[in-house]
Amino acid sequence: MTRVRDTGLEMSVNPRLRWVSPRKWRLWSLPPASLAYVLVTNLVAVLVTVMASLHVTVSSTEWVWFAVLATASLLHLEAARSIERRREQTGEGIPYTNLKSLWVFTGVLLLPLPLVIVLVVIAYAYCAVRVYGPFVWHRKIFSAATFVLASTCASAVLHAGGLETAPRVPVGPWSLVIVVAAATTWWLINYALVVGAILLASPDTSARSALGDLSEQLVVAAALGLGIAVAALEASNPWVVPVLMVTVLALHRDLLLPQYQRQARTDDKTGLAAPTFWSQVVGAELSRAQLVGGNVGVLMMDVDKFSEINNSYGHPAGDQVLQSVVRVVRSEIRRGDLAARWGGDELAVVLPGTTSAELQMAGERIRRRLASTPVSIIHAKTGKTLVLEGVTVSMGAAVYPESGVDVDRLVLAADAALLAAKEAGRNQICLATPCENGVVVPPAIPVQAHSRRRRTDIPS
Repeated sequence: MTRVRDTGLEMSVNPRLRWVSPRKWRLWSLPPASLAYVLVTNLVAVLVTVMASLHVTVSSTEWVWFAVLATASLLHLEAARSIERRREQTGEGIPYTNLKSLWVFTGVLLLPLPLVIVLVVIAYAYCAVRVYGPFVWHRKIFSAATFVLASTCASAVLHAGGLETAPRVPVGPWSLVIVVAAATTWWLINYALVVGAILLASPDTSARSALGDLSEQLVVAAALGLGIAVAALEASNPWVVPVLMVTVLALHRDLLLPQYQRQARTDDKTGLAAPTFWSQVVGAELSRAQLVGGNVGVLMMDVDKFSEINNSYGHPAGDQVLQSVVRVVRSEIRRGDLAARWGGDELAVVLPGTTSAELQMAGERIRRRLASTPVSIIHAKTGKTLVLEGVTVSMGAAVYPESGVDVDRLVLAADAALLAAKEAGRNQICLATPCENGVVVPPAIPVQAHSRRRRTDIPS
């Protein structure tokens, strides 16, 4: 259910079918610890498959259950193909949730382990042909291996609890406890394997980032819960299962809606709010301020001479500087404030209930913190790590209702103040003047200026 995100576009018309020499597989470019982790996981999955297949008997009823589950799984994957293909193209280095495990865990409750493994192989093979765009083979194989190991552990829990004969579905309080324990084990093994792979493949990734959005694990719970219900139904009347496809697809779309909403609200590079969502929040805050007679402050900030950083050290270094700025801004604003990446290196922050004086104090606090915070960057050409002594920013500040009465006018006023701060020498905050008859009047002189200190972030 939870898998490593796949990336790595190949330069070919159909990279999924292109032959690549084993010596050129991207698997070998993994860090040594990550490579060993992936290979051992795959090897254990293969050994489990072989051992489980040595002594197995399959009844005619189990073959019928297998056929129904395989058919339902393929129908589900085909019907949800457009959704899953779009999701495959988003994000990197985070756990990825889907509903494939619904059918796999149903198989754990109904089928011998070898047939469950066949079900996993069928699902991934079908996705490789019909669902996935360009992908990296070793990541998909690893994902399938995590399914095999998770299913093996869940089967072991069922057998240890006395549910050795299929169908292993709840028929009483004790059997329900065992089945829920098996489902929890399935999720935990799969999730732990994927998080471990992410951390080893990307040592710079934080544990919090590798865990992903924990709220998405509700998708896992829903899928496993559906798996229990489908198993119980198939055990009594397997031909009713295809009727559930409409329900499953509806749940698939509804469960993924929060993820789509987050993607629409969030800037991929910085994790800040996207401009459209940020503007909607500002509009809502303005409406609230109008009702209660409050204020809404807006800060627009721009990294000084950002293009020089890109030109001198490369765009990856510029991204590192931007990320450092984002971390400082996030740490200095309140829980109810919202920061957005407005474009390029320009950030926007809305601070509800903030007067002009408070807004300037908040901006000055951010400016001072940024100027004194060292930033580590990697030179694109030399590969050496450099430390910039600080980053300076120019800011424009505007407050509702003095500088604007709607989103567009407030942002325009803050942008005009930002331009004035740059023209006055950068590394300072400028407060927008009150609007006249709804028209923004750019300030000629910054309200709050500071002596321009020598730049220490661009060493000679």
